Amino acid sequence: MKTATKTLLALTVAAAFGGFAATGVNLLLEQPAQAKPAATPATLPMAAGTLPATVSGTPLPSLAPMLKKVLPAVVSVNTKQRVRVNTPFGDDPIFRRIFGIPQERIAQSLGSGVIIDAQRGLVLTNNHVVEDADEVQVTLADGRTLKAEFVGNDADTDIALMRIPAQNLTAIPVADSDKLQIGDFVVAIGNPFGVGQTVTSGIVSAVGRNNLPGAGFQNFIQTDASINPGNSGGALVNLNGELVGINTASFNPRGSMAGNIGLGFAIPANLASRIKEQLLRGGVVRRGTLGIDSQDLDATLAKGLGLSETRGALVTRVYPGSAAGTAGLKVGDLVLAANGQPIDSAEALRNFQGLQAPDVQVVLDVRRDGKPLQIRSGLREAPKALPGAQLDPRLSGASIADLPESLRRQGLAGVLVEDVQRGSRAAQNGLQRGDVVLAASSGDFSDLGGFRASLAKPPSQLVLRVLRGNVNGQLLMR
Repeated sequence: MKTATKTLLALTVAAAFGGFAATGVNLLLEQPAQAKPAATPATLPMAAGTLPATVSGTPLPSLAPMLKKVLPAVVSVNTKQRVRVNTPFGDDPIFRRIFGIPQERIAQSLGSGVIIDAQRGLVLTNNHVVEDADEVQVTLADGRTLKAEFVGNDADTDIALMRIPAQNLTAIPVADSDKLQIGDFVVAIGNPFGVGQTVTSGIVSAVGRNNLPGAGFQNFIQTDASINPGNSGGALVNLNGELVGINTASFNPRGSMAGNIGLGFAIPANLASRIKEQLLRGGVVRRGTLGIDSQDLDATLAKGLGLSETRGALVTRVYPGSAAGTAGLKVGDLVLAANGQPIDSAEALRNFQGLQAPDVQVVLDVRRDGKPLQIRSGLREAPKALPGAQLDPRLSGASIADLPESLRRQGLAGVLVEDVQRGSRAAQNGLQRGDVVLAASSGDFSDLGGFRASLAKPPSQLVLRVLRGNVNGQLLMR
């Protein structure tokens, strides 16, 4: 028994240093890990804490009894996508035949998933694991391979929901992730590098992380449990075998060559469950908004407002008829907290709103004219996309959408041209699918709500500044 305990502790310490960049999130995230020589004892980072002697009064010489119950609920996710093969000579069939170049190839990827409802066969995973896949198969811990049905996804929180045939499945119980504390022991389960089901352990390093570049709306659990490529969509569980998070990414500012550095991130189970319920109801996620624009507080503004700190979101515009306007929020108000959660910047306030449903009530801690004030407000649904004709006749035939949050985290602000109908007025004016509208002669805006507000009084001449690929240009809408 002593030998087993020592071995367990050694494995815990060894597994506590992990780093992972999930595929598709941009630069600092999502780079494949590379093998590195083992560090010498002198260069090892600080070890994680030792496991507790008991859990709920029960001695814990091994994690094996708990894992025996949990492992059947964690699955491997295999995706296939048909990708068109482009050539310098376009679609010339003779060229393709001479050089043996196919018109398309099959791209495959691996990830993980978690069965959260055995009766209905519901499986949660990361959106980036199954995004754009033409075929998804799930391999159970017992070796069975089942075809998965896509239920819905939410790219901005990186959650996707699938359904598999519900026969003799095992689901994992879901914990209240809001009760998770720094220092709690956790175990990450997934299929890293496609080697098969793998378990690593560590502690909760932080909760409520929301400042990672390249990701969407964020409220991450940070852990030093090793998370590697293929772990995405897998389970983060507590020592009672309950799901506390969905593993999603790791952060490594020096890239994959730096090795594992113990910065893994998981989506809290409570957030994933709320997204799941919305996807089951309608296949889409509805988000709430206050209906304001805000900006960061700099030293000059802070001094002018008589504040000693440069934190908070300064309200710069309140849209007519918005939830914030109804609640009494005003331009010049400084939002310092929302539902008790500190708001340090305009991005933090936007992130808070993006994680709320439209029917949620919020309490804002505000500083107005140097005095503290609490404002209670509801939220209203933020439209994801609007027909161009509804915004301005010159945009007829286009669908205008909010930018994905992952692009906002890269410093972009504006709206996305989601689609353009062939031969439409928008197409004749030069708009193309995928264009990002950064500015317009109608007025300042940073998102779809602001763009719509700027067009409330249509300008006589509508000029758009558009980002297409890496090229900036202007388009006159006639």
